[in-house]
Amino acid sequence: MKPYGGVSKIIRLIFLVVFACFLPPTLDSGQAAERDILVRTEQTLAGLDSFQTDFEQSFFSMTVSEPLREKGRLFYQKPGRMRWEYRGGSSQIVVLNDGVMETFDPGENQLIRQRIPEEQTNGAIFGLLSGRARLADAYKVENSPFPGAEGPVHQLKLTPVEEGETAYILVEIDARTFFLRRAILFDWAGNKNEFAFSRLKTNPRLGPDVFTIKVPDGCEIIDDVDSRQR
Repeated sequence: MKPYGGVSKIIRLIFLVVFACFLPPTLDSGQAAERDILVRTEQTLAGLDSFQTDFEQSFFSMTVSEPLREKGRLFYQKPGRMRWEYRGGSSQIVVLNDGVMETFDPGENQLIRQRIPEEQTNGAIFGLLSGRARLADAYKVENSPFPGAEGPVHQLKLTPVEEGETAYILVEIDARTFFLRRAILFDWAGNKNEFAFSRLKTNPRLGPDVFTIKVPDGCEIIDDVDSRQR
């Protein structure tokens, strides 16, 4: 999936929303209940040292008739390591480690390294999955049922307190584990990007090699991190 110059759509989404120090909105009793669900989800995820989960991603564009679909596996380890491993399709690998994001595109045999500002690593998807983002303060939280639920779940609509590229996000949270099952991001242009998560494993042992990308001989390396240091 290469809608942004060969860089996977997930790159755009992980760092889509930059969180500032928002003041929490005034809440009525209903909003407070939904906000508590989101806070509990963040607390549950923040309590994990690591996890891995399968994901399916579907990008619905206003300019393309058929959605772009991919699937893969996600690995997370504190304090902020992530690996998005696409299987089939683009087969891209995206690793975030110590503030540096590496994207390997096997089709282009190219690796891109770039430093990500700390304030951007709490974006919508990353913040939801890591429990680091204080989303309940950055978004207006409402109960909002939508199709496709299986089993006991909480379904919420998150509307940014401060207007940005994201119009709103629908999230589906497992009512038993308080882990994120689905996240659907809508932008102002009418595009929709959906992530579905399954086969969760909590606190697996993840070696350092999980967050290292091994590239083949002849791989072109575009290293924006080292160039900034020179």
